[in-house]
Amino acid sequence: MHMKIGGRGGRENYLFNMRIEKKTWPDCFEKNLSGEKNFDLRLNDFVCQTGDILVLREWDPSTKNYTGREIEKQVKYVAKIDEFKFWKPEDIEKYGFQVISF
Repeated sequence: MHMKIGGRGGRENYLFNMRIEKKTWPDCFEKNLSGEKNFDLRLNDFVCQTGDILVLREWDPSTKNYTGREIEKQVKYVAKIDEFKFWKPEDIEKYGFQVISF
């Protein structure tokens, strides 16, 4: 669990890292497991920061159950899309986003 400590510029800092469990579909799970995919695109509906552990639990949408497989990844960087005001809303609507990892 995060423990809040003072922050600057409206940002909060945390003393402890969190362990966050999320569902992931089999194709993404396999790519994360093999190392081919080293990023995750998620709705920004939970707190996540550098140093946290993201536990990806394989979910089978056809059976609507977890498969029992999971992997843990340490968060190295979090970019929140709402922080990027580079594009016009109509361009975002037309083209959407892509995440590029190197």
